[in-house]
Amino acid sequence: MVFRLISRHLALLTLLAAVAAYLHPPAFRFLGGGFLALFAATMFCLGLVLHPDEARDAWTRPGRIGLGVATQFVVMPLLAFAAALLVEAAGGSAALALGFLVVGCAPGAMASNVMVYLAGGVVAFSVAMTTVATLLAPLLTPWLVQGLGGRFLPIPVWPMMQTILLVVVLPLAAGMAVRPRLGRWLARVEEAAPAVASLAIILICAYAMAANAERIASTGPLVLGLVVVLNGAGYLAGWSLGRAYRFDVRHRLTLAVEIGMQNAGLGVALALAHFEAEAALPGALFAVWCILTAAGATAYLRRRGHPAVA
Repeated sequence: MVFRLISRHLALLTLLAAVAAYLHPPAFRFLGGGFLALFAATMFCLGLVLHPDEARDAWTRPGRIGLGVATQFVVMPLLAFAAALLVEAAGGSAALALGFLVVGCAPGAMASNVMVYLAGGVVAFSVAMTTVATLLAPLLTPWLVQGLGGRFLPIPVWPMMQTILLVVVLPLAAGMAVRPRLGRWLARVEEAAPAVASLAIILICAYAMAANAERIASTGPLVLGLVVVLNGAGYLAGWSLGRAYRFDVRHRLTLAVEIGMQNAGLGVALALAHFEAEAALPGALFAVWCILTAAGATAYLRRRGHPAVA
């Protein structure tokens, strides 16, 4: 019961933790030494719940998956670069501008798979996109951050690649390797793993908020406004391009969610590990906001009887 409450109320719990961290930062700053381990735990949990046969139908159309992943790694980095330029033009710090790029160049969020399921999208397509994008992240994310963000700060490409390999790829592979050996414990693990992953993301975002509490008062409105625009533009671009690709309505909805929801938790972890704490602020706010908007949109579509969720 507790596990279900955590995973089903991820948006509310993330928001409450972020507010608590802002109001009382010392309560969360102790997490600074373990945020990478927390993120590795989320990827291990994702590996535990990935069904080997779940994406079989999606993999019968690899071109669609490739098109979706390519769209994600083109659209969101470019939108994030535009946001970074606006931060720079408004007099924001280089670290703050770079924070948007790190979020935009991250792969899709694992929470997107849950949101796609709730919204009535194509879960297999969502899982396939998230998996492929995550596996490509060690190469593409540092390369994109360097290419687009080198004007703001020096980019430690190889250390970023190492971090992604250690906290994303290896834990994900370990979870997938452990899954077949769980036997009769599999059902319980599948119930608990999403909640553990959700809790880890909540704590990572709360720490990022606590580390930036003093900066939020001065930069918060600018950063929050750009986070809202970046998230909304991602959804709109995914839906519009899905129409251009002649996807059916459920695949268009799935693409919109995948593009609009970035793995901001990874963005926060990378920013905290390799740049100033201020670079983690956009990711922390984006993580909260994109979950809120996806959850809200899902509820709206269900109330309106949208064809995708009918």
